[in-house]
Amino acid sequence: MAKHGFAVCSGGYAGVMEAVSRGAKEAGGKTYGVTAEFFIAAKLNLWIDTEVRMKTWEERLFELIRLADGFVACKGGTGTLAELAVVWEMLNKSVMNGKPFAVLGNFWQPVLDRVREVELGPPAPWGEANARLVYVATTPGDVANHLTVKLKQA
Repeated sequence: MAKHGFAVCSGGYAGVMEAVSRGAKEAGGKTYGVTAEFFIAAKLNLWIDTEVRMKTWEERLFELIRLADGFVACKGGTGTLAELAVVWEMLNKSVMNGKPFAVLGNFWQPVLDRVREVELGPPAPWGEANARLVYVATTPGDVANHLTVKLKQA
C-alpha cells in the first residue's frame, strides 16, 4: 500500500497488524496505530510512527473508521470480523459513503456470500442490493489499484 502512496492505519498491535505496518515502513510509508487502553496486555508494534490511543475497543474501532479513506480486511479472527461487519454495515446503510472497502484473498468469501444471500433476497433499498460494496482483491497490488481508482472517483 505504501508503494502506492497510502499511509497505513491499523490496530497497532501484533500479527497481521504488525506485518502490515512493517511492510509499509520498509516501503518508506507512514504508519498509524489506533490502540485502546482496554487491551491491557497488548503492546504497540515497533513499526508504528504515530499511536492514536483510545480508551475502549469501541472507540478504537470508530476511530479507525473515522481516520480511514478506505479499508482493507486481511485474514483474521473475531476482531477483524467485527471491523468488517461494522464497516460493511455503515456502507450498506449509507451511514458512510465514498470509502472503498476490499478484502485481500478469499478468506472472507464465505462470509460475504452468506450475507449477500440475505441482502439480495427480497428487494431492499440498501447499498449491497444495488452494488457490491466489498471488493475481493487477489493481491496487495490489486487492493492498491482498487482503492486508488475508487478514491479518484469520490
